[in-house]
Amino acid sequence: MNFLVTGAAGFLGAALCNRLVQAGHNVRGLDDLSSGDPARLLPQVHLTRGDVNDRPKLWTLLQGVDCVYHLAARVSVPESVLYPREYNAVNVGGTVSVMEAMHDVGVKRVVLASSGAVYGEQSRQPLREDMRPNPRSPYAVSKLAAEYYVRTIGALWKIETVALRIFNAYGPGQPLPVAHAPVIPRFLKQALTGGSIVAFGDGSQTRDYVYLDDVLDALVAAATAPTVDQQVINVGSGEETSVRDLLSCLAAVTGRKLDVIYSRAEDGGVSRMCADLSLAAEKLGFRPRVGLAEGLRLTLERDPRFSLLKVAN
Repeated sequence: MNFLVTGAAGFLGAALCNRLVQAGHNVRGLDDLSSGDPARLLPQVHLTRGDVNDRPKLWTLLQGVDCVYHLAARVSVPESVLYPREYNAVNVGGTVSVMEAMHDVGVKRVVLASSGAVYGEQSRQPLREDMRPNPRSPYAVSKLAAEYYVRTIGALWKIETVALRIFNAYGPGQPLPVAHAPVIPRFLKQALTGGSIVAFGDGSQTRDYVYLDDVLDALVAAATAPTVDQQVINVGSGEETSVRDLLSCLAAVTGRKLDVIYSRAEDGGVSRMCADLSLAAEKLGFRPRVGLAEGLRLTLERDPRFSLLKVAN
């Protein structure tokens, strides 16, 4: 098949591109490289630097494409609170641009990477796709708006659409920016260097951590699954893990004694998150294969940054 992946040099995008070319597909990538790294990509991926709001560039890249993976987005919840307009421009405006260009060229399917963050605080777990979303950040609002645009435009213009609500993905190669770093790589780095780990809230809040390879399985399946048009589907591990349990698992996997500071002055976010995977199993044949302890071990082994830290410390 011929694919276009937006956000191709990002954490998920690069891993997806590499998985697709290894399976024998032709892959074009688009990334503005504001946070992506082209060094992550195999040489068979045809990467173009550009913006998802550049319609003429999209027209060129979409020629002959069977399916689009729309992963390009700004992804930091704290950053979105500071810059909601920018998150709307990229995550919502960029999505509409991609849909318009697909319609112009005649591409028939899009897979949108959405987020479990759209659920927000809910009264019961696990989280089902038919629950009313309750977004708590501009990032979550932008992802929910992108879902609605994709589904609505797709129905009007006869484009097959599926949105995957990906929960807390982690794995080798996940970026570790100075500000607003994701939890797992931040905790891993501190554990290996002996630094204090600052956990927000009291550590009782839960998340659904899903390993990169499992996310890729769901993304790949969504490109060809026969009955997913107009669907929104959860992608997670189906396991609910508290911050305290995550830290215990990290200590066991790294073999280090952790110095943990709980910052109750900081908001720990929603109290609970766990994905119901019934629909993913039905529509995508999706069953996560990698548990948290195994995923953390694989991340340590496969990510050179952490391998070097482990040896050095």
